Amino acid sequence: MTEVNAIISLAGMSRTQLRDAMLDAGVPTRQVRMRVAQLWRWVYYSGVTDFEQMTDIAKPLRAALAGRHTLARPELTERQVSKDGTRKYLIRLGPGIEVEAVYIPGVGRSGALCISSQVGCTLNCTFCHTGTQALVRNLTAAEIVTQIMIARDDLGDWPKAAKDNQSRAITNIVFMGMGEPLYNLDNVAEAMSILSDGEGIAISRRRITVSTSGVVPQMHDLGTRTQAMLAISLHAVNDELRNELVPINKAYPLKALLAACREYPGASNARRITFEYVMLKGVNDSEAEARELVRLLSGIPAKINLIPFNPWPDAPYECSDWGRIEAFAQIVNKAGYASPIRTPRGRDIDAACGQLRSTSVKKRASDKLKERLAAQIPS
Repeated sequence: MTEVNAIISLAGMSRTQLRDAMLDAGVPTRQVRMRVAQLWRWVYYSGVTDFEQMTDIAKPLRAALAGRHTLARPELTERQVSKDGTRKYLIRLGPGIEVEAVYIPGVGRSGALCISSQVGCTLNCTFCHTGTQALVRNLTAAEIVTQIMIARDDLGDWPKAAKDNQSRAITNIVFMGMGEPLYNLDNVAEAMSILSDGEGIAISRRRITVSTSGVVPQMHDLGTRTQAMLAISLHAVNDELRNELVPINKAYPLKALLAACREYPGASNARRITFEYVMLKGVNDSEAEARELVRLLSGIPAKINLIPFNPWPDAPYECSDWGRIEAFAQIVNKAGYASPIRTPRGRDIDAACGQLRSTSVKKRASDKLKERLAAQIPS
């Protein structure tokens, strides 16, 4: 649960946690279920930030709740808007602990929010700037959920009327931000239960995609516990190269990963697995590799997202030439797989795929250096 000034916020709580909060506030047991239902809709359907807005809850109870809790979200410390409409949110969870979420308009029915599951990452994928930030900790379920709440606050995306939950800006959620979601599966699963609840935020599980670099032992559990759509961060068609690009492949090589994909619960032509493939010039973009990709995925209900590499300072790779990407896509497409080329979004604010090692990390280090230098120079 999120804490603001040591007062626990109801924003991000599960129904069980809200029930405990009601009992602690002195609500009679016979009324708890009703009060939880009321709170749930105010917090997750209407997105209120003040207990006084909860007009169908008696004033004494509102006062009791306000004395014990808040409705605040974690602190939004920075908001950037790209020239293409992409929005990046830097969210502070504690001293020196920050994560990023990115809203991408025009994805899915209306727009997608890319959220984080960890502070930092352990995977060290060599093409990914996010992976260069050391793991700090897992996010709680509340910290995952409140990323969506912060974005909806910013976008004015809470329903204005009782039945106005369809025309909204965020229709899809993708766990493709900082961290490896399957290393935090318990909190990811709990967050999904909150996000998909039909009486609140109500995002269908079929519109929630979880991307993994290939934590094979957790993949079946992800499917059975969450019914999430699955995305695989693939990027190579042989173990030698994938060991370099995605080091977790040394523990769970391609054969094991693809076997787990074939057994993923619910996978079908209507629920295809997405394979993400970043296009690296002269590294993994040959026509032979396109044909090998087709062979590897045979029998798996799949689509392939081809991702032009998004550069970052001192990156060891370059993006494939556009003609090469199109030739690769054509081979995959002719084999019967959808192979959209993902349009880079938010590059100008470092919000594109693989860039979510926030510039705040570098800025913080720069500020500390300036402070040290200032202390050493006489005024």
